[in-house]
Amino acid sequence: MRQREGPRPFRSLDSWFTHEVFLSFVKEEWRGLKEMQFTDKLKALTVPLGNWHKTKFGDMDKKITMFEEEIKKIDDFVSNGVYDGTMEARRKALVTCCEKWYVRKEVHWKQMSRSRQAKEIDKNTRYFHNIASARQRNNRIDTLLINGRLVKNQARINIAIKEYYKELYCQDKSPMLSFRDGLVSRIEQEESENLEAMPTAEEIREAVWDCESSKAPGCDGYNMNFVKRCWG
Repeated sequence: MRQREGPRPFRSLDSWFTHEVFLSFVKEEWRGLKEMQFTDKLKALTVPLGNWHKTKFGDMDKKITMFEEEIKKIDDFVSNGVYDGTMEARRKALVTCCEKWYVRKEVHWKQMSRSRQAKEIDKNTRYFHNIASARQRNNRIDTLLINGRLVKNQARINIAIKEYYKELYCQDKSPMLSFRDGLVSRIEQEESENLEAMPTAEEIREAVWDCESSKAPGCDGYNMNFVKRCWG
């Protein structure tokens, strides 16, 4: 399989919220950023979040396998007649930890798959893993026709795509689109004032909570679930 070129983009993960210290970690890191622009703080927060993810969630399969092996060792002792209260308590603790990682892995792959079939009753993690892998393959652009030439260099493809949309959405200075030509009708003064008025906190909250939690509306990688869960 072809490897991704360049750094992996940041993405907030719903599975983080299954960890008992995550919210307190975010709160502490946010306070540590002190006086910064809100968007700059969000961008700066991606670094400690990425490091936290590697430390706490790195290689989930390895963690699950470790717990399963420890549980099996205890079961082997029991089958050989070795058993006491301490061993029973340890086995219960290991099973609890293992179940937590099963849930985290399931939540992770449901988000990665972004499948409409991802309901609470679904337990087939391999299914969501395959969906996510298929989406990644389908969304990858290996070649692009640029000025009549077929280009495979990923750096050139990235630049060409950015320039295309930058030109597509830039403001057209043509007089054909000016307000004076009457192609864009004027709105009433009251409507203009309503549009320019600052929204209230209640209106902002209502708009945010009306968004689907799994969607990331911006290019910063934070989905709406992160906003809803971390916003006081």
